[in-house]
Amino acid sequence: MINLTIDGKPVQVPDGTTVLQAAQAAGIHIPTLCNHPALKPFGGCRLCLVEVEGMRTLQPSCTMPASDKMVVLTGTDKVKAARRFVLNMIFSDRNHFCPYCQVTGGDCELQNSALDEGMSHWNFPPNWERYPVDATHDYFVMDHNRCILCHRCVRACGELVGNFTLGIEERGARSMLVADTGVPLGSSSCVSCGTCVAVCPTGALIERNSAYQGPEKNMTVTRSICMTCSMGCGIQVYTRDNRIVRIVGDWDAPVNGGVLCKNGRFVPLEEKRQRVTTPLVRKNGRLEPASWEEALQTAAARLRPLAGQKEKGIAALASPRLPAEALAAFKQLFGGCLGAEIVTSTDQGRTTGAVRTVSDELGRPIESGLAALRGADCVLTLGAKLYDNHMVAGFFIKRNLPQGTRLVLVESENGEFAARANVFLKTGAVGAVIDGLKAALVRLGLQSGDAAQAEAALTAAAQAAGVTVDDLLAAAGLVGSAERPAFVYRENVDAPTLRKLVELAGATHAALVSIKGLPNMLAAAQMGLDRPFALNGHQAAYLALGDEAPSPELAAALRKAPFLVVQASYTSELTEQADVVLPVEMWAEQEGHFLNLEGRIQQAARSLQAPAGVRSNLAVLQALAEQMNATLTADWQAELAARPLPVALG
Repeated sequence: MINLTIDGKPVQVPDGTTVLQAAQAAGIHIPTLCNHPALKPFGGCRLCLVEVEGMRTLQPSCTMPASDKMVVLTGTDKVKAARRFVLNMIFSDRNHFCPYCQVTGGDCELQNSALDEGMSHWNFPPNWERYPVDATHDYFVMDHNRCILCHRCVRACGELVGNFTLGIEERGARSMLVADTGVPLGSSSCVSCGTCVAVCPTGALIERNSAYQGPEKNMTVTRSICMTCSMGCGIQVYTRDNRIVRIVGDWDAPVNGGVLCKNGRFVPLEEKRQRVTTPLVRKNGRLEPASWEEALQTAAARLRPLAGQKEKGIAALASPRLPAEALAAFKQLFGGCLGAEIVTSTDQGRTTGAVRTVSDELGRPIESGLAALRGADCVLTLGAKLYDNHMVAGFFIKRNLPQGTRLVLVESENGEFAARANVFLKTGAVGAVIDGLKAALVRLGLQSGDAAQAEAALTAAAQAAGVTVDDLLAAAGLVGSAERPAFVYRENVDAPTLRKLVELAGATHAALVSIKGLPNMLAAAQMGLDRPFALNGHQAAYLALGDEAPSPELAAALRKAPFLVVQASYTSELTEQADVVLPVEMWAEQEGHFLNLEGRIQQAARSLQAPAGVRSNLAVLQALAEQMNATLTADWQAELAARPLPVALG
């Protein structure tokens, strides 16, 4: 530990702590603009200068390592004069006319820093040069007039996302933020994650949907989790007048550390589907508005006589977007109280069936947490397509590539990762590739085995996969020589292929990670809601859809149901063909617990109030149970713990 003094206050911090971090730990404020806690220290803006006893000049506290017996002063006349000079220079460099900026009024770090120093104006005339505004991007705008060249966005794009789209061209007064080689932002290599917008200290990068809607102090901020995929990224939802203004990543969230993808940050704000706000009952061939009592009674009257019947009874499905509390109640109502033959999820175990099967066979967890991706020195992805799905997991891999992490890609098509891979095996034959890698490890002497058999197996695997033997050897060489390899596989791999992959992971001491579809898919699997679904003479079907967008396949499968009840947030083909429709909350209106892909239990919080007449998924299931003289007492925590988790959260 290091002992130093800051403004007369004794401070003790671990080795490697900067002076700025030490001051922050002691509750001493030092202004800064280029620094961000999620980024490496940069020392560019010079606003955080402090006096250090024994040093002739002022020192940037963000890059200055704290040392034992160091004496630091943060508020001397010399320091204050330097700060004001720095701020004057920054304000005069571009056209920072605060009344016209969308982040004025408390959200701009530049403005706040000036106000903290008592500045009401700056002493030097503005540049008056007209800097361009790039509005070509779908989700945000780049206004060079507001840019202070702090490099935060550039560093975030590289350090946190690994995309390296942004950079600075020219030097000195001609320096300019650019995308790629100077192309418009909308046609650049940007992946629209919005991390650059999240770290921008001024109004240089602004979101299209949330701009000019007032400062953050006038909004309600709710910490919750993203409902896009099974990652469960931590988010902060900014709302005003019961509508979402913006979504940002929670920098303290253990899953994502503040990073989001476009599907979590921007896409939810573009929801255009029509809400279901009142119960509907089919009368004379048409859906008509009804009271909750009538709708529930109609559903119960048709479902009650079918209780306990099998082939001609009830088939029930629930969306893995529902909280664990609702899934447990759904299972008890239809699997227990009504004895339905089919009680499953809309995913039907496609994303978890294999991992559950193999884990149960082995009697132990077979997968690791996301930390394995952050620390891996070699990553093998097998059909995972992390550039489209579960993108934040892909960011964990991409940002480590410049530090030497090797990437072996097994995909059936070219994607964003293809150009970044050390070895790209373009094939969809994942099982054959695994066979080839096992044989190649023997051929390279990295695993023991019969050389002749390995040679034959290697040739056969290469032919079956449509790749070359040399590529398989190159991939095996990277995987076999890695100290911390990690395998990421697609969500719908079958059990025989997964058994092979588990064997390969064991031989190479690799961590296994799989993506698992919708937010609560692992919870649904833990509760046994992972069976295949098919109507086979069933007289009724019940679908707890929530706000999931139903697939055409699901709509087609339910089209022949003689009686269909759908509890849903939005209208769809399924609500149009239903006999009873029960309106429920969408993701931002609901609360409850979710089990993410690495087995982490997290709580979603309500950030919006549902429209009048709309109920929670759990409340609807409880009300339906009451109509059938049943009481739901399911313990969601006990349901999750009833089966060993296939994931060992490290």
